[in-house]
Amino acid sequence: MAERKAIFITGGGSGIGRAVAQKFAANGWFVGLADISVSGMKETAALLPAGASSQHKLDVRDRAAWDAALAAFAKAAGGKIDVVFNNAGVPLGGALIENKVEEIERCLDINLKGVLFGAQASHTWLKASAPGSCLLNTASAAGIYGTPGASVYSATKFGVRAITESLDGEWAEDGIKVCDLMPAFIDTPLLDHTANQGTNEDIRGRVQSAGLEITAVTEVAETAWAAVHGNQLHNRVGKTAHRLAFASRWIPGRLRKQVRSSLRPLGK
Repeated sequence: MAERKAIFITGGGSGIGRAVAQKFAANGWFVGLADISVSGMKETAALLPAGASSQHKLDVRDRAAWDAALAAFAKAAGGKIDVVFNNAGVPLGGALIENKVEEIERCLDINLKGVLFGAQASHTWLKASAPGSCLLNTASAAGIYGTPGASVYSATKFGVRAITESLDGEWAEDGIKVCDLMPAFIDTPLLDHTANQGTNEDIRGRVQSAGLEITAVTEVAETAWAAVHGNQLHNRVGKTAHRLAFASRWIPGRLRKQVRSSLRPLGK
């Protein structure tokens, strides 16, 4: 009988993390749910097969907490971790000059520092299970071309893209695959948050008023499965992500003109 593989998922209490947990558990994987929300993890676990998951409260900004959570998950999984999904993240929109210091620091700490800490903490476990192990990071279409009204968020996702590319080279000799997801606007509870503290407009309304598509979260889960089992470095999800990648490479001048003339900051 084949040994059950194990994936550790941050942000596992909702959205993309929940959908990916369901996809991997349905395919026989043991899933470590990590989140700051205990209730969210319980809700996700209830959607998974019995005995298919363990729950680990984790603030990704806490480096020591990463070590403790991974060790606890490895113990629950039988001593081995095959995939770490660095997925936890928060949105931040609005004009940079209107973003509050605490909003900027929180976004940077969770979206960027949390990914770095997760990668650093997971290396020992992934090296031990290599070859075939994988670090999967959640970047964004905002890491393809900077989004007006989301400069801080875009900076963090360009950072995640850079981390992915750097570690793809750095960890190749260890047999660890490193890749990322680049979703556009995905149908998760994050879209129902306001862009920042200075607006009452939720992100979903802004996206819809701009005429942009919202992609089903199941499509992200399918892409995550393909990324872990494939050889693609950056894995785009949604029409917007694919269009941005094409335009930024082949018609950058036209893309710049369109961005400068037609988009307004989230929350404005």
